[in-house]
Amino acid sequence: MNLERPQPLSDAQRRTGAHIFAAALRRHGVDVIFGQSIPAALFLAIPHYGIRQIGYRAENAGAYMADAYARLSHKVAVVTAQNGPAATLLVAGLAECYKASVPVVAVVQDVHRKMADKNAFQELDHLDLFKGVAKWTRRVTEIERLDDYIDMAFTAAASGRPGPAVIIVPIDLFNDAAPDIQRAHASSLGHYPLDRTVADPAAVEEAASLLASARAPLIIAGGGVHISDAAGELAALQETASLPVATTAMGKGAVDEDHELSLGVVGYFMGTRGRTRHLREMVTQADVILLVGNRTNQNGTDSWDLYPRDARYIHLDIDSAEVGRNYDALRLVGDARLTLAALSAALARRDLGTRRSARASVAAKIAAGHESWLAEVNNTLDLDARPIRPERVMREVDSLLTPETVVVSDASYSSIWVANFLKARAAGARFITPRGLAGLGWGFPYAIGAKVARPDAPVFALVGDGGFAHVWSELETAHRMGVHVVLVVLNNQILGYEKHAEKALFGDYSDACDFSPVDHAAIARACGCEGVRVENPRDLLPALKEAFGRGNTTVIDVITEQRAYPPVTAFESQDNLDY
Repeated sequence: MNLERPQPLSDAQRRTGAHIFAAALRRHGVDVIFGQSIPAALFLAIPHYGIRQIGYRAENAGAYMADAYARLSHKVAVVTAQNGPAATLLVAGLAECYKASVPVVAVVQDVHRKMADKNAFQELDHLDLFKGVAKWTRRVTEIERLDDYIDMAFTAAASGRPGPAVIIVPIDLFNDAAPDIQRAHASSLGHYPLDRTVADPAAVEEAASLLASARAPLIIAGGGVHISDAAGELAALQETASLPVATTAMGKGAVDEDHELSLGVVGYFMGTRGRTRHLREMVTQADVILLVGNRTNQNGTDSWDLYPRDARYIHLDIDSAEVGRNYDALRLVGDARLTLAALSAALARRDLGTRRSARASVAAKIAAGHESWLAEVNNTLDLDARPIRPERVMREVDSLLTPETVVVSDASYSSIWVANFLKARAAGARFITPRGLAGLGWGFPYAIGAKVARPDAPVFALVGDGGFAHVWSELETAHRMGVHVVLVVLNNQILGYEKHAEKALFGDYSDACDFSPVDHAAIARACGCEGVRVENPRDLLPALKEAFGRGNTTVIDVITEQRAYPPVTAFESQDNLDY
């Protein structure tokens, strides 16, 4: 889109709903909107305000792009949709944002106000539609209130525990002209966290005492560390208080995984060849556990069997409803960045001799665990095998990652390969995975949204052939919009997690698990992108190096072993998977 400012607008034009809306978005710092052609009046107005449109192909993909954009930019993302079918296709994406605490404002164009409740074309009760997947949903009916409602939407999305807000605007309101409005709105509310609060100082002091005197303390950091932009404060706490840190899958990158006190990702994939497999006892035998921005969900806790029952828990979260949800805990309700800083200051006032004297032995235990993992991978797998092992793909990708590289993945196996086999090389490194609801099809749109947020950073995406099939159409979007990413498709011609889970549970699998052969590289080339098919593991590294050096989106279609599965603990000792 041409972002050169068009001819100056008249006062009458500036008073139309579309221009009021566009001006408000710009006031909130919005410079990108993810949307197709609706609301058309709004998209015709935004070039006057320096706002870029990212026009996607599949209507559900827009919310995924907005999600990744918000996570990386620390801005409230904006996505649009028409009433009816397009609005319904926002639901899955907003549900992920709702569970993962990602602030997105969805702008839904509704039917003309005079046609409401008359069975107008694609009319739907959008207020009910979004009730379960948004923090805030309103329908604007008066143009004089448009600025008020836009401010409310951004405030709802960015404040407290962030999440989606939906503003529903009748089509005629975009074209109506407003009279002179008394209040001139000046607030800029498009960043998050909008308001930072610190936990109760008395609780912080108690937490510091527990950690300083613990026999075997452990921090398990979740995605809330990234939402709060608190990686620096967590790294300082890890270093100055000599505290070991593990993360959840969504918390990956919260600490530098090269740090001697970093375990890696813990949860339900600590089985054979899992990176933290040999460190499980550091979780199960911990006596004090600090949870930071951690939902203690099923996967992160290995169905609530991983975390010890007799440990003392300290739970830090912005959402008081999450604190102590599954484990009784000392409550630290507040922003992670401010509260971690306060906790570090409180620990500095205490005797940390116990922590410092234990540091060398803790670091040695972590190093030994990682060495055992590497030995297990090297000694139990043929990494030169054909079809290619996913572990070989991950090893080659990992060799090229820098601290600046943004890694995204689809749900299912892709997220687990990334969590176990790619290393976060800096505190605050970004690994974006759809673990809120873990739906398929997010990976490639995530990559596009991530690249829009960080155009100067390399962006790598890992997807399976099952998930990628949901969003092939966005290859054209990436080419047309000049959004260049590197995408690896693990092409094993099966719906991997589903097939393996069915075989593990039932000894058989359903017809939908097997796919016909697809040449994803050919699809990429047909859309104007680069496409490379890799069947020999020796060709992987050269293909990746070329892809990262290109100025165009590249799809590397890797033919992989369908019997390969990541270290899911539920798959341990399952003879049905030896087929």
